[in-house]
Amino acid sequence: MGAGHGHGTATGAHRGRLLLVLALTVVTLLVQVVGAVLSGSLALLADAGHLAADAAGVTMALIAVTIAQRAPTTRRTFGWQRVEILAAVANAVLLFALALYILVEGFERLFAPPEVGSTLMLVVALIGLVANTASLLLLQRAQAESLNLRGAYLEVLGDLLGSVAVVVAAVVIAVTGWLRADAVASMLVGVMILPRAWALLRDAVDVLLEATPKDVDLERVRHHMLHLDGVIDVHDLHAWTITSGLPVLSAHVVVDEGTMNGGHTGRVLDALMECLSDHFDVEHSTFQIESAQHRDHEHALHD
Repeated sequence: MGAGHGHGTATGAHRGRLLLVLALTVVTLLVQVVGAVLSGSLALLADAGHLAADAAGVTMALIAVTIAQRAPTTRRTFGWQRVEILAAVANAVLLFALALYILVEGFERLFAPPEVGSTLMLVVALIGLVANTASLLLLQRAQAESLNLRGAYLEVLGDLLGSVAVVVAAVVIAVTGWLRADAVASMLVGVMILPRAWALLRDAVDVLLEATPKDVDLERVRHHMLHLDGVIDVHDLHAWTITSGLPVLSAHVVVDEGTMNGGHTGRVLDALMECLSDHFDVEHSTFQIESAQHRDHEHALHD
């Protein structure tokens, strides 16, 4: 017995925001690449590289959203919704690779800093700062609803901090002539990327491993279910996530003989679904209603 609602994803609901962020990112990327080439700034190039990763990540997220909207089939009963999570993993791996490249390149430049055009570097960095701020505002509310949107948000946040670092480096070079400020800023960008990439990868892997969602306390769920009229035991209780915003729960529910023999299992099922939907925001749930005698046959298979 089960209950489910809709097949749209949390990322899909904010597709328009992703498209706007992608447009801003691509334009800013082109400006920064040109600026990095003309000024000789590694920090600008690092920021442009981060933007390139952002653009790739948002593009993957948009592709994943399109695929995820495909209707479910008898072979794929949840459709393609988990493609979003696979895109989040790919995005995190891309960020790790980018961060390592920036750190290695920045370290080398510490010992042999090239000439850098600080004025052009500053102007381009300020353009990036404005664009990143606009993208961050577009994603701020939506990022809590989807791993892909959260990934995009964290990347834009990293870009914003990176732009600040590049602005500071450009000012330092212009005022003091200390060219190593460019390499230091680029390495700071690399360092800022790493923890965000790790957090995104960890959360995405949790989904793929079908870990219990962070906002679902199974002991509280069990407690609520056991207090429903007619329920005497709950076992084989599992909760996992199909994709961002779509938690799923299943359980074997033992009811008393009066409920079972009196034909009241439908009432218990309605109460269970209402409990989970109202208290835990879990709208896709599946329950196996059992009698106490049936429980004796499952001790070797279920907790």
